Amino acid sequence: MAGETRASLAPDDLRGSHGPARHHLLTSLFGTPDLHRLAVYREHGGYRSLEKALKEMTPDQIHAEVKASGLRGRGGAGFPTGTKWSFIPKDVPGPRYVVVNFDEAEPGTCKDRYLVEHSPHLLLEGACIAQYAIGSHQAWIYIRGEYDRPYRMLVEAIEELRQAGILGPRPFGVDYPLDVQLYRGHGAYICGEETALLESLEGKRAQPRSRPPFPAVKGAWGRPTLLNNVETLANLPWIVDHGGAEYAGFGVERSRGTRLLSVSGNVQRPGVYEVELGVTFRHVIMELAGGPPPGRRVKAFWPGGSSAPVLPESMLDVSTDLDELARVGSMGGSGGVIVMDDSHCVVKAARRLIRFYAHESCGKCTPCRVGTNWAERTFERILRGEGTVADLQILDHVQDALQNGRCLCGLGDSAGWVIMSTMKHFREEYEAHALRNQCLAGECNVQRVGAHA
Repeated sequence: MAGETRASLAPDDLRGSHGPARHHLLTSLFGTPDLHRLAVYREHGGYRSLEKALKEMTPDQIHAEVKASGLRGRGGAGFPTGTKWSFIPKDVPGPRYVVVNFDEAEPGTCKDRYLVEHSPHLLLEGACIAQYAIGSHQAWIYIRGEYDRPYRMLVEAIEELRQAGILGPRPFGVDYPLDVQLYRGHGAYICGEETALLESLEGKRAQPRSRPPFPAVKGAWGRPTLLNNVETLANLPWIVDHGGAEYAGFGVERSRGTRLLSVSGNVQRPGVYEVELGVTFRHVIMELAGGPPPGRRVKAFWPGGSSAPVLPESMLDVSTDLDELARVGSMGGSGGVIVMDDSHCVVKAARRLIRFYAHESCGKCTPCRVGTNWAERTFERILRGEGTVADLQILDHVQDALQNGRCLCGLGDSAGWVIMSTMKHFREEYEAHALRNQCLAGECNVQRVGAHA
């Protein structure tokens, strides 16, 4: 349940899956032969937006268009992108940086990999626009270490840009130097958290920083730094080309545009889908992804990767609107939709996720370091047939201790949400396991310790 889905759908299938072509802001060219090559990308309008930005727009005008677009971050909390850009100080002398978060180690998420494998220049163009918009001349792409193919594609694409003069001292003849460098991560989930990513980028152990100061003021090497997710930056060429107001015509009131969703788990058509924000998860799971296997029903789904609180089948009609997800106690997160059907045990799935978070904890914060291990041992005790009422009380206590800002980053909250949300929506499964040693899904081969066969 916690692994990545492979984005295997052909572009024609994607177009047919999610409606009219007007919804294809990111994937409209996917499937074009050799789109990863600079010449082909430029034949289809690539780098037109960057040239327009450098020659016809001021940084403030670009910022205004991004604000008008209503674009929100596509990597986690969904913070408004234009507002985040406004935190970069304008009056501080010296260098400033753009850092692209391409760590993407969230279980259930692979949309950024899919995007870069189809169109690496889309990301690079967005990163260059962001440099110009905040007064930076240097971007760093922090890429997950296991992403070999996207890494090689970006290396080749960056070299093409240097040879073409688009990266260098005078892109498109404009005296505004631009550069992009790649930095390969080391396999730590914690690097998806922006300050831990910065520590790793600087060659240090990946652990979150205390805040304030925030990265916008004191980020990479102590300089003002803009951190954005791959998909977030990939939207910039479209926004610069068409305008923020037109982008805001997609989606719903406070969740504008489209987003990529990677759908995995118990569905018949796993893959990556571009949808207009505001469609329901019933549409995403049952129509686009084909629903669960025949004879099965959806039991639960994670709407934004494993770190998003789980929702039950009764909430399939909740929309992809980020604010509506927050109202029902979950989040859009990293766009990884993980689906579980009724053949699986929620308690066993929660134990697997808690084991992941315990393993990936950097150990800096006591609630996370101790709490995740306590939770893992408690789950193992319950699944061995040794559970009691006290174990349910322990899980209640641990999930509370992990949440609400008690840790420096969101890993503790994510682990707490696994326990909190699964116990909230599937309490009867926990009680059946802990008190009667029964698996209501029939997946776990359990027997009360000391009972006769």
